[in-house]
Amino acid sequence: MKKCIALFVVLSVVAFAPAQDYVTKRLKDSPRKSEWVKVKQGNRDVKCFVVYPQGKEKATAVIVIHEIFGLSDWVRGVADQLAEAGYLAIAPDFLSGAGPKGGGSEEFDQQKVTGAVQKLSDMQVTADLNAVSDYILKSPASNGKLTVSGFCWGGGKTFQFATDRKDLKAAFVFYGSFKQSKDNLARITCPVYGFYCGSDARINMTIPESEKLMKELGKVYQPVIYEGAGHGFMRAGEDPSKMDANRKGRDEAWVRWKEILKKI
Repeated sequence: MKKCIALFVVLSVVAFAPAQDYVTKRLKDSPRKSEWVKVKQGNRDVKCFVVYPQGKEKATAVIVIHEIFGLSDWVRGVADQLAEAGYLAIAPDFLSGAGPKGGGSEEFDQQKVTGAVQKLSDMQVTADLNAVSDYILKSPASNGKLTVSGFCWGGGKTFQFATDRKDLKAAFVFYGSFKQSKDNLARITCPVYGFYCGSDARINMTIPESEKLMKELGKVYQPVIYEGAGHGFMRAGEDPSKMDANRKGRDEAWVRWKEILKKI
């Protein structure tokens, strides 16, 4: 099992972790206001990237939980796209203070960042998320509605956070697994929307049990599988030079995501 997990991580790094120039350029050219903030959590500061929607209306907040690759330009780009759609987005760096020089994700290379993320405790991640939630809800740009989203590692943490935070309006799980227990799932108070890949048996094998338990508990869990798309399709599908199943899945997932957010 450990060998399989290690192989998956290696393949994931090769397939999805390299820098994407079009993402960096999009961030640089974005007309939206963005800033780095430090959110106090206990005796540590959580560095977060915040992007504000244009316009005067207060907006629903969306927490964006990064992949196993840490807080990357791609994750920051997701936050920017959410702000473009009219939402207040905040992307925390859960490796804040864990870098070799006391920094965060930016201080790790591709070979070490995944190991650093894997070592993060559930307790610390939940505490960070609660601190970030409290911070963004107090923003003058917030309308008081809170949602959470995450990808891969962050998808699992999204599902987990839904069991801990009672004022969430929705949780958006992108190809993330969560070790379910009925007692944990019983604590969920918001709808959970799943975005899964057709070519991702490792994650998809967890869906039926989640569906079964959530149904028994009377909870809303709506998974959608994007046929042909592979793990990490939201990142891979953003490549403008490719028109493939990942691109199709990514485009359809964004439409669904924004349609749900509009109704919150």
